[in-house]
Formats: sequence, C-alpha cells, structure tokens
Amino acid sequence: MKRVPNIISLARILMVPVVVWLVVIGELRGAFWVFVAAGISDAVDGFIAKRFDAVTEVGTYLDPVADKVLLVSIFVALGATGLVPPWLVILVVSRDALIFGGVLFSFALSMPLRAHPSILGKVNTGAQMGLAAVVLAVHGMAWPLDALSNLGTFAVGALTAVSGGHYIWRWSRIAFLEGARG
Repeated sequence: MKRVPNIISLARILMVPVVVWLVVIGELRGAFWVFVAAGISDAVDGFIAKRFDAVTEVGTYLDPVADKVLLVSIFVALGATGLVPPWLVILVVSRDALIFGGVLFSFALSMPLRAHPSILGKVNTGAQMGLAAVVLAVHGMAWPLDALSNLGTFAVGALTAVSGGHYIWRWSRIAFLEGARG
C-alpha cells in the first residue's frame, strides 16, 4: 500500500505530455478530461498516503514535483495557444523556477530545505489547477465561465506573486538563522 500514492503521482507525470499534446493540437475537450483526471489523482494520492499511513520520503518529493510539472506544462501550453495571457505564464513558471532554484541552492550550501508547502502555497496550487480547468472548460466544453476565467486569471496572478514572495521570505529567515548558528 505504501507504493500506491507514488504510483499515482508517477501516473500524473505521465499524463502531462498527453494533456499538453491535446492542448497544442486544439483538442481541448480531451485536454479538459485528462487534466481533471490528473487533478483528481493529486487529491487521491494525498488521501491514500495520509489515510493509510503510506507516506514515503520519495512521495514527499514526487508529489510536489508531479504538481509542478503538470502546472508549469499546462500553463505554458495554454499560454502558447493564447488561452491565458503571457504575463500569467511568466509568473507561474518564474515562481516554480524560484522554488526549484531555492531548493538546489540550499543543497549547494549544505543547508537542505525540507519541502514543506505552506498553506498559501497549497491555496495557490489549487487556484492554478482550478483556473487551468476553467480555461479548458470554457474553450473545450463551451461552458459559460468566461467571467470566472477572467477573474481567476487575476486572482491566480496575485496569489502566485504573493506565494512566491512568501517562499522567499521563509527561506531567507531559514538561511539567516542557519547562517547565524554556523
């Protein structure tokens, strides 16, 4: 049972090229359903890991990596096809690059950071997933959610910027505290 959440996270990573390909070829209805399945898999692997005490060290890294790969890829694909504005794609990609770079930098300094997502980071991830699903629903399923899509774009932009700043603030505090002790 301990491996099930990790297998689900790996399956989510394998869905990424499929959903991106579907967006790029304009099959947004299919992209919507694959993306929804990927989003559900994120909730399911977390539930199983916690409910059945199946949390593994690999899973603590694999799950957020699967989320990042999915979200960065879908936003790049949506941006490349003109379905979300370029500024939002730049924010989403930059925030995740910042997080990835911060983790690498901390390892290079022999001060590995434990990747504990903040509540703000979780809300941001949920908002990004929600917006991507709404954009795909509007354009692929003809759901009348244009206003929600427009509002969501600005809300996700603000959340992404604030969340990125929050990670910088948290990591700066850790680095200065560790530096003061060393």
